[in-house]
Amino acid sequence: MGVLTAFMRGVTRLNDFVGRWIALLIFAMFAFLLLEVGFRYLLNSPTVWTNELTQMLFGIYAVMSGGYIMAHRGHVNVDLLHSHLAPRKRALMDMFTSLVFFIFTLALLWFGVDMAQESMSSWETSYSAWNPPIWPVKLAIPLGTGLLVLQGLVKLLEDIAVAFDLDYYTPDAGDSEGEQL
Repeated sequence: MGVLTAFMRGVTRLNDFVGRWIALLIFAMFAFLLLEVGFRYLLNSPTVWTNELTQMLFGIYAVMSGGYIMAHRGHVNVDLLHSHLAPRKRALMDMFTSLVFFIFTLALLWFGVDMAQESMSSWETSYSAWNPPIWPVKLAIPLGTGLLVLQGLVKLLEDIAVAFDLDYYTPDAGDSEGEQL
């Protein structure tokens, strides 16, 4: 079971690393929007690239952060029933609902890979006045989804361990609750 635990920790560490680096994009987006406001209102000379670049960075930020958010239990939950259940019953319920998660994320991964390949094969651009390449943004979709699927697999393995009282996973205090970000 050491390999399984190492896999689970490795995936979580990878998502933590990627998520912390991707979070820094918020500063770049802030700087570009501030630059645009300055050029537009102070110098009366708006740029053609800052809004589009900020939108592209936000797209990357959104799709690449899913695994990190899942690792830290940050996704939105409807807690009407879930929070009132014992840990084993909660894990069983999560195992059941993970089916829907995997259907959605694996479909997103499948179509995201297809879309990214098509975009990369033609070196797709935005066809705007600035015309930047958008294939890197589309490539982020299957990459981020892949990280999310891996973290979903870790969550499923955790739920199986809790539901069936298996010894390869022992929940820590930090694993049961989301961290303050």
